[in-house]
Amino acid sequence: MLNENIKALRRAKGLSQEELAIKLNVVRQTVSKWEQGRSVPDADMLIALSETLETPVSALLGEAIVEEAPDGVKAISERLEAINLRLARAKESRRRALHWSFVALGAIVVLALVALSLWGSPYLDWGFSDPEMAVVGTFLHGFEFVFVRLAPVVFVGAMAGAFATRRKG
Repeated sequence: MLNENIKALRRAKGLSQEELAIKLNVVRQTVSKWEQGRSVPDADMLIALSETLETPVSALLGEAIVEEAPDGVKAISERLEAINLRLARAKESRRRALHWSFVALGAIVVLALVALSLWGSPYLDWGFSDPEMAVVGTFLHGFEFVFVRLAPVVFVGAMAGAFATRRKG
């Protein structure tokens, strides 16, 4: 079996006995004896022979080699697994960021409402005869008017968003 494998692999590589002998640093007659089955290479020579013929030693010895699925499929599978893991982590990170953004928005709305109620709209006591104070007072009154009406809607939306993006499970 070894002799037939050496001969078949040598021919498949397009090498003559002489060329193989030169690559292995042996004489041509040695290669001929291996191929005729009159002698066998030692362990070191088997390794050199397998490297030269680019085949595993077990194939030289005639052992049946169980071929796995092509490396391409395995490599693609591993890449897809890594990509899926990265995408899952990115999705979880975005979910967490969005969740805490909603929580922060709700807290900001509550703090702003508390601040406005404690502040008590002092601009209403200002003398609006000064044009600059009139503009600032009007701006503050407009902001307060809009904020007080929109704050409940924004707060409810923020809490709904925080509830929707919470971790399930």
